Amino acid sequence: MVSTNYAPEHAGIAPYATQIAEHWARCGHETHVLTGMPHYPSWTTDPAYAGVWRRSEEREGVRVHRRRHTVPPRQTAVRRALFEGTILLHGLAAPPRTGRPDAVLAQMPSLAGGVLGARLAARWKAPYVPVVQDLMGAAAAQSGIRGGDRAAALAERAESYALRRATLVGVIHETFVEKVRAMGVDPGRIRLVPNWNHIPGPSRPRAESRARLGWRDGDTVVLHSGNMGLKQGLDVLVEAARRDPALRVVLMGDGNQRGTLAALAADVPNLLFLPPADDGEFPDILAAADVLAVTQRASVLDMSVPSKLTSYFASGRPVIASVAAEGGTAQEVLRSGAGVLVSPEDPDALLAAVRRLAADPVTADALGAEGPRHVASHLSRDAGLARIDALIEEALGGPHT
Repeated sequence: MVSTNYAPEHAGIAPYATQIAEHWARCGHETHVLTGMPHYPSWTTDPAYAGVWRRSEEREGVRVHRRRHTVPPRQTAVRRALFEGTILLHGLAAPPRTGRPDAVLAQMPSLAGGVLGARLAARWKAPYVPVVQDLMGAAAAQSGIRGGDRAAALAERAESYALRRATLVGVIHETFVEKVRAMGVDPGRIRLVPNWNHIPGPSRPRAESRARLGWRDGDTVVLHSGNMGLKQGLDVLVEAARRDPALRVVLMGDGNQRGTLAALAADVPNLLFLPPADDGEFPDILAAADVLAVTQRASVLDMSVPSKLTSYFASGRPVIASVAAEGGTAQEVLRSGAGVLVSPEDPDALLAAVRRLAADPVTADALGAEGPRHVASHLSRDAGLARIDALIEEALGGPHT
């Protein structure tokens, strides 16, 4: 596996890469992962890896090969290009010594991970299977990052290179199929492999968790968990908190926009920042909130489904999605029946939806209850890992089912 993100990172695509690799190891397969230094979502290198150039380590039966790369604390097109370029060059210069693998799976993004997987698979003459978690070309164009248009063109070329060389291409949502086909991939080689819920349900009573967090019974708590980047457009939650001092808004996580958001919210006492929760506390904190928010900038038509969404569903709380109605996030929220959509970057619409749910707890609880049912029916870990296994089996010449 080639995946720029891997454990001990526990946000974004890292949990999926980690669970796939550990599943293979448990099945008795010799499993190697080529990855970077832990840095996400804070965009600072984990202190345990500071100064490390290369390292191989054993994690849960998986041989993990780490290669140093730049970590840009702020996102510009040039800094992102350096990040991707150093991942690619170091991976090509010092690939892991594994012998010829039976197959190579790559997680995209990063761009470098996709290109690196394609190049190494060609060198080893092994089947190559990228799994598209997101497409960076569209994201760069929509991100608001300086130089985004030029970055988008370069990203699309790199993505096209990686995808056209694939034996099979996995996509996590059907909204990616047309974009992947437009890059020159035969639709007959595209397979749907949705992500799964990678966390357990809550283990403590909600009242106990709320008391521990200092949230009173009468508080209405809206929580956003995960990356704080430009794409998320989290200033809509800052503005919602500003307009309703009785509302408690919690931003839990990290990212390159956290400092900017903290400055924006300096005069908003009812907005609280929490650090990323550890795996043991995370499900209980989600379940303690009244509403879970997923937000994106209005200019972002996001085909991907953020990893936080499956965790939200498992928590049993209703979701408010402040996103474009045509994107993958909106489609998954509607499919689950576990939440409501509002216009992106519209604090008044978001506030109105929160107030409706707060005033009608029966409806709020009913929406929230649909999340675990959706997870059990469609997003279980066993089902997700079985789809990945089937993808690899087919790439190795097995049947397509």
